[in-house]
Amino acid sequence: MTNTTKKSQSNKIRFITGCGVLAAFATALQYLEIPSPVSFIAFDFSDLPALIGSFAYGPIAGILIELIKNIIHLAVSRSGFIGELSNFILGAVFVGVAGLMYKHNKTKKMALIAGVIGSLCMAVISYPSNLFVVYPFYYNFMPKEAVLQVYQNLFKVNSIEMAILIYNVPFTFVKGLISVVISAFVYKPLSPILHGKTK
Repeated sequence: MTNTTKKSQSNKIRFITGCGVLAAFATALQYLEIPSPVSFIAFDFSDLPALIGSFAYGPIAGILIELIKNIIHLAVSRSGFIGELSNFILGAVFVGVAGLMYKHNKTKKMALIAGVIGSLCMAVISYPSNLFVVYPFYYNFMPKEAVLQVYQNLFKVNSIEMAILIYNVPFTFVKGLISVVISAFVYKPLSPILHGKTK
């Protein structure tokens, strides 16, 4: 076995192991939800491990971590898989865009820029995702008028479209930014471990 082959196998093992560990952390964080003023929307930090994985191993790794955590979460899902589908779509856009940009310029400045742009893309995609996929499904269990009323208890809004634009989109953007800020502090210390350079 040549040194090149050994290195290739080592990289594959590190990739699989790293993605597995990060996916486990992402799954655990997905269960630690923080309620928001809108009762059926919660905040969690589960995109953070996927973002770190995307920076460490590339955008495919980040998307894979998002997929694994949502497949596992299906076991306790109360959303009929729609919540997990939406979470995967938004998370994949976030870490995919950020990881792809960082892959071509691996600097701390680019990581921050890529994270912000990834957060923005996720926020933009959240509008059609919520409007055409998530909420129509939830209307089977909670009337559209009741959903709107939850928003109206917080601020003046006369349509679901406006509610999603005013609340959900900024919420999603801020959620992404929080992961970006945390990753800025933890990625450098974790990077040697993720790349097998602890010695």
